[in-house]
Amino acid sequence: MPRLTTRFWVDAYLGRLRIYDIPAFVVAHGDDTGGAVLVKLSTLDGRAQVFQRSFDLTSGDRMWVELTSGPERDVDEAITRQRGFDPDLWVIEVEDPKGRHLLHDEGLA
Repeated sequence: MPRLTTRFWVDAYLGRLRIYDIPAFVVAHGDDTGGAVLVKLSTLDGRAQVFQRSFDLTSGDRMWVELTSGPERDVDEAITRQRGFDPDLWVIEVEDPKGRHLLHDEGLA
């Protein structure tokens, strides 16, 4: 099965968030075809979480796992470090006081 480009996935994810009126922004544009994606969830109270896609080695399934969480400043520093390792990295910031990111919805892994 052919893989989707990262750009296609990002556009689809942003579109799904718009359906639920959840603001989201691309804050770092990575490689269009194969860049990894970090999703930062800001709950607008000074706290945030960052998610990255991972693989379950036993089942082969893809899933989103929390990379880090805490004060937003600390989360932003973790993202900056990750971007230092991977210049092709995408970063999407989701802003939702309810903590919705939709990453665990069907079709987004």
